[in-house]
Amino acid sequence: QVQLVESGGGLVQPGGSLRLSCAASGSTLDYYEIGWFRQAPGKEREGVACISRSGGTTYYTDSVKGRFTISRDNAKNTVYLQMNNLKPEDTGVYYCAADLEFTTVHAMCAMLGPVDHWGKGTLVTVSS
Repeated sequence: QVQLVESGGGLVQPGGSLRLSCAASGSTLDYYEIGWFRQAPGKEREGVACISRSGGTTYYTDSVKGRFTISRDNAKNTVYLQMNNLKPEDTGVYYCAADLEFTTVHAMCAMLGPVDHWGKGTLVTVSS
């Protein structure tokens, strides 16, 4: 059973940058597709970025394309989300998730099925 712990959230001004980390324990991440999801106050959770097991395929929701980059270091059992040019609408709790069953990264980010493993989240606030 994999456990996921997010870190790196905080308060940042519009236009600023943050890098989120998701550290895994209990299992190697090599077998899992990984995603970053976020939930803004009063809104449903949405998939932000997802990455395949090898790291060769990524998916981004339209609102973050060109600003966010997901990457993984399987040797360190860690996944990252680099967030640049942050906007107030990026505010929310960011969750890392892992799953064995999705066949595509788009399917995972769209949550076209249950996602098995979730971290507890890290809060990102973009405000001046």
